[in-house]
Amino acid sequence: MISISLQRKNSQEKSWTQHAELIAALVSGALILAGWLLSVHQVLSVTLYLLAFVIGGFAKAKEGIEETLESKTLNVELLMIFAAVGSALIGYWAEGAVLIFIFSLSGALETYTMNKSSRDLTSLMKLEPEEATLIVNGETKRVPVADIKAGDKIIIKPGERVAADGVIESGSTSLDESALTGESMPVEKNAGDAVYTGTVNRNGSLTVRVTKANEDSLFRKIIKLVESAQNSVSPAQAFIERFENAYVKGVLIVVGLLLFVPHFALGWSWSETFYRAMVFMVVASPCALVASIMPAALSLISNGARNGMLVKGSVFLEQLGSVQMIAFDKTGTVTKGQPAVETVRLAKGYEETEVLEAVYAIEKQSSHPLAQAIAGYAESRGINKSGYISIEETSGFGVMAEVAGAKWKVGKAGFIGEELAAQFLNQNASDIIQNGQHTIVFVKKDDHIAGCIALKDQIRPEAKEVMDELSRLGIKTAMLTGDQEDTAQAIAKEAGMTTVAAECLPDQKVNEVRRLKEEFGTIAMVGDGINDAPALKAADVGIAMGGGTDVALETADMVLMQNDLEKLVKMCRLSRKMNRIVKQNIVFSLAVICLLICANFLQVMELPFGVIGHEGSTILVILNGLRLLK
Repeated sequence: MISISLQRKNSQEKSWTQHAELIAALVSGALILAGWLLSVHQVLSVTLYLLAFVIGGFAKAKEGIEETLESKTLNVELLMIFAAVGSALIGYWAEGAVLIFIFSLSGALETYTMNKSSRDLTSLMKLEPEEATLIVNGETKRVPVADIKAGDKIIIKPGERVAADGVIESGSTSLDESALTGESMPVEKNAGDAVYTGTVNRNGSLTVRVTKANEDSLFRKIIKLVESAQNSVSPAQAFIERFENAYVKGVLIVVGLLLFVPHFALGWSWSETFYRAMVFMVVASPCALVASIMPAALSLISNGARNGMLVKGSVFLEQLGSVQMIAFDKTGTVTKGQPAVETVRLAKGYEETEVLEAVYAIEKQSSHPLAQAIAGYAESRGINKSGYISIEETSGFGVMAEVAGAKWKVGKAGFIGEELAAQFLNQNASDIIQNGQHTIVFVKKDDHIAGCIALKDQIRPEAKEVMDELSRLGIKTAMLTGDQEDTAQAIAKEAGMTTVAAECLPDQKVNEVRRLKEEFGTIAMVGDGINDAPALKAADVGIAMGGGTDVALETADMVLMQNDLEKLVKMCRLSRKMNRIVKQNIVFSLAVICLLICANFLQVMELPFGVIGHEGSTILVILNGLRLLK
């Protein structure tokens, strides 16, 4: 909890810094206006301009000096302060003050952009409770959330936020999970369902068995993801930051030459020579270039965080914008990972009600996903007898029990008899065999097969549309799965995917990812399980489904919190837009610098217009990046 408090305090300090910079810039602007209005009183006017220098430039001057002392490198902040002081030395107090004003204003705007995702993190951290109601020896007491351990039991009252990841032991409610998933609709929760830190209990009281300590919760993982994104730097931004130091040194060297060379080589007067050197220092400063990337990247990270798309760093956004192929795991990614009954085929002489009642009585007592799907189907057909019967389970094969005096078996073909199963399928379900994408559970009564139940993992409703959208973006899609070839091909065809690699073990998925990288260039991998983690790491961009395993979440570079593939398409579009904006910003800033430098050497550029052109371009570049906040 100490670390959370420190994070909140740091965020508050950043917010105050942002407001202080903006206030200082506005005060500086007001002093410049007053100095211009009182220009007839020279001493008073210069005094006002001097105050504008100090108030408007203090923050940037301090930042530039501290950064130079820390990194032993020059930076653009010092360059602008030198230019403003130089302008004042040759009598251009108003122009120097305007330079400071616009520079501090653009700095406040840039600080706003940088702090936007920090505010999103702060608002997220505020959702984490600081205390919880712990059950100890049958009694309850309030304890700090940091003291809760896996295995503890806590009570979540109506209206409270869930204090730890866990499983409901008793009670039912509807939970508001919008803080984690972005989904506005409440989710119904009953005994046995998982609950997550920071979600809101809307009505019933819950007893929850804690499954993870506070630092291991999904909530803390999300915060770590956002923090990682804030502190990351893309390759392009890292290059510009390295370039900035060399560029500033180059500008100062050229300024040193311009202070003397034009006077002797071109016959300029000393005042004109010094004036042009100062103008050059202003217009050649790379402020707009330095601000070309980071505000745009942080704006998109902030946008994603608000909409359930978490990114570990801007480098992955940059790469996602150039992805040519996206590989998907099947189960839990393209499909729901939850089998559902597609059809029931019965032998002659058997009624559906009789068969489903027997099957329901048996499968209701099993926790196997296929058993739960069959029991759910029976309930949907009006079967609800819930009496307890004794069952005998053969792990991995099937279940046997006596129901209403008859011996029933439910399971695989090998469990009820291979020959009988094959004969039944040929006579009653040949189309299911040909389809190749179903799991078949047989039902045997005494010595005869009563029927079979065909189940299939359902593809996500949005999967087909997502694959079509990706195709329209020029992005190829592939499926990497451990399932059999026939099943994988059928699912891929239904979803509209062109490339399939079936029967893949985790290491084979990695090999497939590497092969796809060689064929297509930059690729992304989407998965949710432990077996997907190596492939997620091998891809240029690893994307985990938010409902996936902890290993997948920790390995991935991006997380889709709602398990919504449509958000992947949105992030692909926005990443491409970010790359376009960055290119626009770089080209625009370089073009403005070149134009202003040429105009200065042709002696057609006055200092006021140089200040406006240079700082105006910086503000436009930042505003262009801010478009990604929407």
